[in-house]
Amino acid sequence: MRDFTWGIAATGVIARTLGAAIVAEPGMRVGAVGSRNLRRAQALASALGAESAYGSYERLCADPAVDAIYVATPHTEHLRVAQAAIAAGKAVLCEKPLAATVDDAEKMVRLAREAGVFLMEAMWMRFNPLIRLIAADERFGDIRSVQASFGFAMPYDPAHRLWAPELGGGSLLDLGVYPFGLAQLLLGMPTGLRMTGSLAPSGVDAEAGGVLLYPGGRRAFVETSLLGNYPNQACVVGTRMRADIHAPFWAPERIVLTGPSMEPEEHVLDPADNGYAGELREVRAATAEGRTESPIMPLDESLAMSGLLADARRQLA
Repeated sequence: MRDFTWGIAATGVIARTLGAAIVAEPGMRVGAVGSRNLRRAQALASALGAESAYGSYERLCADPAVDAIYVATPHTEHLRVAQAAIAAGKAVLCEKPLAATVDDAEKMVRLAREAGVFLMEAMWMRFNPLIRLIAADERFGDIRSVQASFGFAMPYDPAHRLWAPELGGGSLLDLGVYPFGLAQLLLGMPTGLRMTGSLAPSGVDAEAGGVLLYPGGRRAFVETSLLGNYPNQACVVGTRMRADIHAPFWAPERIVLTGPSMEPEEHVLDPADNGYAGELREVRAATAEGRTESPIMPLDESLAMSGLLADARRQLA
C-alpha cells in the first residue's frame, strides 16, 4: 500500500511543524509544497523530502500524486486555497480558525458538502489524548465551570499578521479560538456572552476576556491577549471532580484530576501521540472510509465557533 500523500499550502512555522509531523508518521509523506514564493516552496519541499514544489496554490492542489491538502496560509487565504483543493477533489485539513469570516467559513463548508469532499478544521487540541480523556470522563459529574487563558506579549507591528486586519489578525482568531474551543467541547455552545477588551491602533482586537453563559448557571471564563503573558492554563470543575490542565492547555503534556473521594490522579502524554498525529490520522482514516466530515471536529461546530468569535469581537468595538 502506498503512503498517504500530503500537499502543504504555505511555508510558515506551522507548515514546517505539521510537515515534520507528517514525515514522522508511519505510512505518510509530504509529496508537494505550494507557496506564492517558489523558492520558499522549494526549500521546504527539500527539507521534508517532497518531490514537487509549486509557485501557486492552484498548481499544488492539481497535483495528481497528492491525496490531501493542509492549508497553513494566513486566515484570509483559507477560502481561496480550500476552494481550489475541493475543486480538485482533495481532502482538506485547514488550519484554525476555519476562515477569517463567518461568510468565508460558510462558503467553504457548503462547497465541501456539495462536492462530497472531506473538510476539517485543524483544531489539534481536540485530538490531544489528555483533552479527549477529560471530555469522555463521566467522573466529573455535571461540569459547572471551564476557565482558560491564552495570551502573550507581542510587540506591536502593524505589518505583522497578528496585528494586520487584512491578514485576519487579532487575539481572538489566533489565540482565543483555544479557550473558546475548550468551552465549546466541554459545555457546548453558550446561550450568551459578555466580553470586554481593547483594540489595537490597526483595529484588530488586542485582548479580550469575559464569560460564556450556559443554562442552569454553568459558565466559562475565557481570556486571550497579545498584550501580556498569561498563565495559559485551564481548569475544568465538575460536581464530583476537577481537572487542572497544565500549560500549554491547548497541547497539554500533563493533567491532574482531583476530587473529594480520590487521590490526585496524574496523566502524562505519550510524546508520540500528540494532537498533530491525531488529526493527520483522522484525515487518512476518513479518506479511506469515504467520510466527508469528522465526528471529532464536526463542521457544524467549526461554523458555530466562527459565529461565536465574531460575536465576541463585535462586543469590543
